[in-house]
Amino acid sequence: MKIMTRIVLGLVLVFAFLAAGILSSFYFDAARPEHPVGFQEVALRNPDGRLLSASIWYPTDSKPALKFSSAGRPQIVATGGRVVGQQLPLIVISHGGGAPRESHADTALALASAGFVVAAIGHTEDETMDTHYVTMPHWLADRPREIHLMLQYMLNDWTAHRQLDATRVGMFGFSNGGYTALVSIGGVPNSAKIAAHWKQPLSPTGAIPDSVWVHDPIVKAAVIVAPASDYLFEPDGLSHVTVPVQLWSGSLDRVEPYATRVAVARRLLPKPPEFHSVAGAGHMTFLAPCPTVMRPLFFCSDANGFDRNAFHRDFNRSVIAFFRRNL
Repeated sequence: MKIMTRIVLGLVLVFAFLAAGILSSFYFDAARPEHPVGFQEVALRNPDGRLLSASIWYPTDSKPALKFSSAGRPQIVATGGRVVGQQLPLIVISHGGGAPRESHADTALALASAGFVVAAIGHTEDETMDTHYVTMPHWLADRPREIHLMLQYMLNDWTAHRQLDATRVGMFGFSNGGYTALVSIGGVPNSAKIAAHWKQPLSPTGAIPDSVWVHDPIVKAAVIVAPASDYLFEPDGLSHVTVPVQLWSGSLDRVEPYATRVAVARRLLPKPPEFHSVAGAGHMTFLAPCPTVMRPLFFCSDANGFDRNAFHRDFNRSVIAFFRRNL
C-alpha cells in the first residue's frame, strides 16, 4: 500500500512539475505589448440568429495579466480593462479559412499598443470547417456582411463606441480574410467564375446581383495578406477600389502563390498597392508566432529555419506605419 501511495504521489509531482514548466513556458513566450492593452470578448447576433464571437484589443491603463487567446496563444492583456483615449482609430481583422478569430493576436496587440482599437470577428466558417459550405460558396458573401456587422457594432453599440473616430477605420485580412477585405473596400467577384469553380452557384440563376456584395466605404485603408480567390475578381472586379492597400506575399507560399493569386490582385488594383514580398515566408508564416511547446504543429513551423518572431516584429511595425499614414 505504501509503495502504491509513493508511486501515485511521485506521478502527481511529475505532472505538477510538467504543468508548471509548460505554464512557465507559455508565460515567457506570451506576446507583450510595449504599452498596456485591454481585451474583451463579445458576441454579435447574425441576421440568421447565430451568434458571432469577436475579440477586441484597445489601449488601457489597467493592469495586464496572462490570458490565452482562442488560438491557444498566450498574451499579456488587461481583460475587461478600461478603454483609454478619444478619437481612437479602428481596425477590423478578417481571419483565414478554418482559423480562429485570434490568429493574428500579436498584430492586434501591436496595433492596440500603438493606440488603435482592433476588433477580430469569428466568421461563420467556410468550406474548411463547415460542411454547409462545401457545395455552396456562401462564405464569399457572408464574410463581408459579417465585417459590416462588426463595424456597425463597434461604431454604434460597443460600450466605448463614443471613444472611436468613425473617419479613421482600416481593415486587415489574411487569406480568405484578404478576399473579404477586397470585397469590403469595393471589390465585386465575377459570377461566372464563381459558378465555374463551385458545384452550385450563390443564386438559382447563377447570376449574382451586385447587392449581394456588401461594401464598407467607411474603411479607408486595408492591409491584405496572401489573399485567396483573387482570380474571382478578373477581369475588372477591383476597378472601384480607391483606398490605399498594403499587399503582402510569401515567396514560399504554396496555398496562395504569388503568380496565380497575389499577382492578380496586384495587377487589378487601379492604384498600385504598397507591395511586400517576404523571402522564405510560407502561408502560415503570417499567423501569430507560436509558443515554444506548440512549434512542432504544422501551422507553427516555417521552412529552412525562418525566424517567424523576428519577421513579425518587422511586419507589425510596417502594418502600424501604413495605418498611421493612411488613417
